[in-house]
Amino acid sequence: MTADPAQMLLDGRVPAQAVIEELLARQSFVRPRTWIQRVFGVSPIGPDSWPWYKGALGEIAVGRILEGLGPEWLVLHAIPVGKGDTDIDHLLVGPAGVFTLNTKNHSGQSVWVAGRTLMVAGKKTRHLYNAAYEAARASKLLSAAVGSAVNVTGMVVVVDPKGMTIRSQPDQVVVLREVQLLGWLKRCRRVLGPAEVGQIAAAATLARTWHRNPVAPGNGDTLQVHFNALRLLVEQARRRRAAWVLGVPAAGFLMLANGAQTLAAIALSLSGR
Repeated sequence: MTADPAQMLLDGRVPAQAVIEELLARQSFVRPRTWIQRVFGVSPIGPDSWPWYKGALGEIAVGRILEGLGPEWLVLHAIPVGKGDTDIDHLLVGPAGVFTLNTKNHSGQSVWVAGRTLMVAGKKTRHLYNAAYEAARASKLLSAAVGSAVNVTGMVVVVDPKGMTIRSQPDQVVVLREVQLLGWLKRCRRVLGPAEVGQIAAAATLARTWHRNPVAPGNGDTLQVHFNALRLLVEQARRRRAAWVLGVPAAGFLMLANGAQTLAAIALSLSGR
């Protein structure tokens, strides 16, 4: 039986659901590794899949952090929005207001922020523009669903950067590291009462609020199982590569040591000892 699109809810979607769906679709075209590739720790992730895998790790990490917000907050993940296949990584509705979170996994990279500019490894990005646009669109859609103005704050949450320098916060968007997120939200002053939170949360949970043609949300738990299996293979490959890096010099040392012992034995035999 097909669910009524007007009644479909989004509260069952898991962190990174849309990204994982795309990742697994791309991985379906990747040829399985040969046994020798597995032995030497070649990653099972295809080149086109890697940005999606990294993005999923970032959204999952932020989703885990958001579990600490408590019952006063509604937290939604991977909200399909518009008429295409774009989504909002995370949406929060609580006493401190309404927030859209754009998660960016810049593990091992330096991030620099000043005014309207956010640079990653020395290159300008569109993170601030995209986050501001996302918040404005969310505000428009929620306002229409609720019947009154709903202010939405856009955020860029940077996951595991090598370093992050913020010369000045942008006017329209808040930029934070993931480790700062929970404390920042809990320190925000209350701007919504329980009735307002409930009204906005009820509208936000409906798929029809966000998408013109909502589709069945899919089984997030099954997707997580597939992703975790893939993640295990990636970690196994990483450990195997590390073992080879550490093992090759050790093997070389043993070969040299064994060679020296052999030469010494030959010299002793020639000397008649």
